[in-house]
Amino acid sequence: MNRRIGFLGCGKMAKAMIGGMVESKLISPSKIYASNRTITKLVDVHEKYGIHIAETNIELVQHSDIVFLAVTPDQYPHVIEEIKDELNTETIVVLIAGGQSLTENMERFGYEVKMVKAMPNTPVLVREGMSTISFNSYLTEEDKRDIIAIFESFGKAEVIDERIMDTASAVAGSSPAFVYMYIEALADAAVMYGMTREKAYAVTAQAVLGAAKMVVETGEHPGKLKDDVCSPGGTTIQSVGALEEHGFRNAVMQAVHANISKLREGKN
Repeated sequence: MNRRIGFLGCGKMAKAMIGGMVESKLISPSKIYASNRTITKLVDVHEKYGIHIAETNIELVQHSDIVFLAVTPDQYPHVIEEIKDELNTETIVVLIAGGQSLTENMERFGYEVKMVKAMPNTPVLVREGMSTISFNSYLTEEDKRDIIAIFESFGKAEVIDERIMDTASAVAGSSPAFVYMYIEALADAAVMYGMTREKAYAVTAQAVLGAAKMVVETGEHPGKLKDDVCSPGGTTIQSVGALEEHGFRNAVMQAVHANISKLREGKN
């Protein structure tokens, strides 16, 4: 890819995304720029990946064809005010903060901007991210292909309508936390019955990883895969019954509901 990429903000997520782009060889480090209020973060990512350090946000935008706004949501009004006069008509702006809509941020710029809303999740750190992407109407098909390629350099990407981005945020962005809790609970049970903590985490994490891979690679319905593990009268179906008795599936659905409700509460 020949486009120059700029990260306005260089926290953990930005650093992980930069790592994915560089290590996949999608983009040369010489075409990546980053700016940040904390210089130590910039020095760290520069030394690790060989990217350019921009001394100011304005300098970053002037050297970038695609600008990722990788700052916290409360910083969006300030940084957009700072950079809005520096974009050219072909610059693509990518929003990666929760609760930020395309319409709201278009209004902050005050003119037509090629804009993308994207929600990557934390497994980007291990190149297994799940990113959901929405485009406004100003991007070309080539623009869209390049944006998708960037997000696929550190995981999977799905293009969705912005109207369901809150749902995607709940089931992809926040769900790793639910999975970590599940792994922790499984490990606690294993420790209760004599397994060491180290072995418990190794065994349970791999079991969850393998199960997820089965869903992705076989294309089978999760219910079918669950049924395949449950022998008649066996231990697994007994365990499934216990999970149902304690409202396991409903608890997960309620967690997603709470997540989306919180997101929408902030928009009212």
